[in-house]
Amino acid sequence: MSNPCIICVAITGSLPQKSDNPAVPVSIEEQVESTQAAHEAGASIVHAHVRNPDGTPSSDPERFARLLEGLRKHCPEILVQFSTGGRSGAGHERGGMLRLKPDMASLSVGSNNFPTRVYENPPQLVDWLAAEMAAHGVRPEIEAFDLSHILMAHRMWQDGRLRDRPYVQFVMGVQNAMPADQEVFDYYVRTMHRLFGTDAPWCAAGIGRHQIELNDWAIRAGGHVRTGLEDNVRLDRHTLAPSNAALVAKAVTLCERYERPVATPYETRAILGLHQPVVA
Repeated sequence: MSNPCIICVAITGSLPQKSDNPAVPVSIEEQVESTQAAHEAGASIVHAHVRNPDGTPSSDPERFARLLEGLRKHCPEILVQFSTGGRSGAGHERGGMLRLKPDMASLSVGSNNFPTRVYENPPQLVDWLAAEMAAHGVRPEIEAFDLSHILMAHRMWQDGRLRDRPYVQFVMGVQNAMPADQEVFDYYVRTMHRLFGTDAPWCAAGIGRHQIELNDWAIRAGGHVRTGLEDNVRLDRHTLAPSNAALVAKAVTLCERYERPVATPYETRAILGLHQPVVA
């Protein structure tokens, strides 16, 4: 088995509501159950947000602690990645959960446009979040909404603000940000190889109808993928996804098409340079 493909499932996000798709998990219990099913389907990383009881986004560390406790109990092998995104909080509030020491956390290193607003990631906040992740042993995943974000990740690695070689995720298809463009995607891959080495792991996420498209491009090109109801609530144009696990299953089918094994949590940790859990 060579070049296993990591599948990350983004189970909830900040925006999708049950009115968009009843399968969107909102409560802690729903998120744990959805993650367990997605893990059994092939996901080795869960990208997690938390919500208030009314479904609005939250950055409450206590909610993250409850979610982490549930995930560790019911899905002990899966790698847990917390979101430090800007829709659920502002300033240092965005990183208040890092002290819980999840395996990973998302890190946006620059600003860009979103559909109705500017996604602000000022340099001082980026540096603080990176420092908090380093202090608590949390592996960043760089969310690159623009080419400049890949270049910034390289600069931060070179000057020591990022301790480890960056694991970069290309996010494509966000309205008013980088579209899902095959030539741009190919250039991103070449840029990763040039800056970080041909063996540097990277992944890609497509938003909405572009999810399966980006899954296909990334798996075929040797990268890793993100799927899940945060980014896309449909199996196809006419069918709502019945679960996060169903979207993971589509990514697994692509892995089979391109003859790439699905990475286990153990292999995922090895690929990303993370410590293996201690077995009692």
